[in-house]
Amino acid sequence: MTSRRGFLTGTGAAAVALAAVPAHAFGAPTQDASPEGGDHGPHGGQGGGHGGGVDGATFRHGQGIDHKANGFDPSEVLRDFDHGTVSTLPDGRTLREWEVYASDEEIEIAPGVRFAAWTFGSRIPGPTLRCTAGDRLRVRFVNGSAHPHTMHFHGIHPAEMDGVPRLGPGVIEPGGSVVYEFDAEPFGLHLYHCHVGPLAEHIARGMYGTFIIDPPTPRPPAHELVMMMHGYNTTFDGQGNQLYAVNGIPFHYVDNPVRVRRGELVRIYLVNITEYDPINSFHLHGNFFDYYPTGTRLEPSEYTDTIVQGQGQRGICEVRFPHPGRFMFHAHKTEFADLGWMGFFEVTE
Repeated sequence: MTSRRGFLTGTGAAAVALAAVPAHAFGAPTQDASPEGGDHGPHGGQGGGHGGGVDGATFRHGQGIDHKANGFDPSEVLRDFDHGTVSTLPDGRTLREWEVYASDEEIEIAPGVRFAAWTFGSRIPGPTLRCTAGDRLRVRFVNGSAHPHTMHFHGIHPAEMDGVPRLGPGVIEPGGSVVYEFDAEPFGLHLYHCHVGPLAEHIARGMYGTFIIDPPTPRPPAHELVMMMHGYNTTFDGQGNQLYAVNGIPFHYVDNPVRVRRGELVRIYLVNITEYDPINSFHLHGNFFDYYPTGTRLEPSEYTDTIVQGQGQRGICEVRFPHPGRFMFHAHKTEFADLGWMGFFEVTE
């Protein structure tokens, strides 16, 4: 297997050298027809990869990402909650409606490095959908991608609304659309993702997002943030990731620290969707936080500074910073941190 390693060369910027990444690191993606979702042909269409690898200059000091060209900014994704279009049903319940569009996008994930992504809402991760327990949810999914997709929601819903092949509407082919409709339950922190095979590739390409169901009695007011942990398999070989990130772009929160105030309650909705690695983790420097696994209970399970999550696991972290200053957060897996999964909180008075 190809060796992958990285090392930090600075702390004020995302000054990182990636060594031993092959020159074909952005070569053609795998081709695979899915027995689960039907034979829909090669997945390599719509751009494939780019020649040339990631060298030591990829994260050279002072270089950055063109977020405008990408169409999203991870600093905005942190606090971007989509509550849908809200109306009232005849029985008095709240109806929330969304239209979610799938598309194939070329995203700059490192300076000068572009990734052939499959997306919800033209971004990685997709929009954070938010509602309250008991709401009726109606999600119109439109597949504008060149590949078949679905939306599978974690939570409780009828089988025909599960967004998997051979159940209900099944796989949504390019140009097709479907409406997923169900009640929001249980309250907690959930996620959604495509469930078409080969499932690993659809997730690794970027087909995922966060799904929050608030409890009937709201949680205490807080400065709320969404952090979705994931990786990029830039070789498209299914053997491992060459870069890691939170909310789309490696190292983004190093040069763009997450700004919070000393003493305020900070609530982090932390989700792991990393493909090709069995676990991911979150470690906070200089502080401890209360942790609520899956967010389905209102009492924390532990008070800690490090959480480990398997793929699909998630939890709510609540923390107050007693001291001002800059505090690092990152995966407590050195390779992940060195290859992009790290950032800072900037705590001000």
